[in-house]
Amino acid sequence: MLKRETISQIRFGYGLGESGPVATSVDALVSEARQAARVKPRLTLRQRAKILQTYRDARKADTEAAKKTARQKLVLNSMDDLRFVLQNAVGGPGFGERLVQFWGDHFTVAAKGPVLRVLVPDVIERAVRPNVAGRFSDMLRAVTLHPGMLIYLNQVQSFGPNSRAGKRQGKGLNENLAREILELHTLGVASNYSQADVRGFANLLTGLSADRNGFKFRNGLVEPGRHTVLGRTYDGKLPGIEQALEDIALHPDTARHLATKLITHFIGGKPDTAHVEQIAQAYLNSDGNLARTYSALLDHPNSWSEDFQKAKTPFDFIVSAFRAAGATKDDIVSIKPKDLRNGVVGAMQLMGQQMFVPPGPDGWDEVPETWITPPGLAARIRWAVGFSERIQDNHDPRTFLERALADAATPLLQFAVAGSESRVEGLALTLVSPEFNRR
Repeated sequence: MLKRETISQIRFGYGLGESGPVATSVDALVSEARQAARVKPRLTLRQRAKILQTYRDARKADTEAAKKTARQKLVLNSMDDLRFVLQNAVGGPGFGERLVQFWGDHFTVAAKGPVLRVLVPDVIERAVRPNVAGRFSDMLRAVTLHPGMLIYLNQVQSFGPNSRAGKRQGKGLNENLAREILELHTLGVASNYSQADVRGFANLLTGLSADRNGFKFRNGLVEPGRHTVLGRTYDGKLPGIEQALEDIALHPDTARHLATKLITHFIGGKPDTAHVEQIAQAYLNSDGNLARTYSALLDHPNSWSEDFQKAKTPFDFIVSAFRAAGATKDDIVSIKPKDLRNGVVGAMQLMGQQMFVPPGPDGWDEVPETWITPPGLAARIRWAVGFSERIQDNHDPRTFLERALADAATPLLQFAVAGSESRVEGLALTLVSPEFNRR
């Protein structure tokens, strides 16, 4: 029977390697979400806007050298963003940081192009993170109004057909944001909303836009009149939009959709109906309080099953390896940008995951078979061997196995590691084992 500490770190954190006491109680784990919510962003939105403006100005330069320098600065900023994420994942509260990444994926904005490459980390750090232990409706509002989301889903190109700007420019609605909020962010694809609801919601959202300074509400784009969404009517001003988001956030279908996603992400397999309802009721009874919602997720026997049905994503795999090796936040700071780019970003791509660039608005796949493929597994093995070569002087394979998996290591794996012909082989055996790659 596995220790609760082991299950807690593997299923709800980034793997074993905690330097202090391990959170095992429901309250202790939920407190990690509150702790993660208090982490300050690396940059302000104004600083990110300045980075973009500097890049745009340099791109207009006459020389190729200046343009190359501009591209390099953008890459360095992306590496600093990755470093910040890694620091928090490696040295922060495991469950709290997993939740930040879960909600960042739930509200996917893919870093396609220079603008979104700069803005995507800000969506996670300023819209998701501060609300990760608060009310879901607050997170929904913050993400919906973030310029990154508005640009990614083309809301900045949506005009009320009968608005002043719409008539003058002959432009109309873009339904992307309205559709994805209903289908992915709240009610879920199985909910009984209609195309009329999508259309009404798109009309309602027409004033939402962004400029170089961030979010901007443009009255000239607003579709006149009141708009019906799920049987309720709202005017197109910002308070009406915020009320609609609040109402949709507290819809029973939203509660069940979020409950299902939490179970799927952290536990895997076919979600237990009773567990879904337990989480959904906790959510609804608390007006969408996420801390209460997490408590309902954790306070169920399925959450503490020894059957690990999930596969670690490439990011989770690399973070788990760092943690098993005893890496600290300072160790992450010392990694050179080139090594970050090749050893993390490049390695993740070979394993099947491009950092900050999910394939679509629905985020990364939760199915284990997506990550454990022949090419992906080969890439994990190559990375594990290279990582083992770098850490071999400081780690005995048997001690490393105990630190990485504790009582989750099977007798067969213990025998294989103990009998390995070299330190590198023994360390790599742990990293590529099924036990280490499951969660």
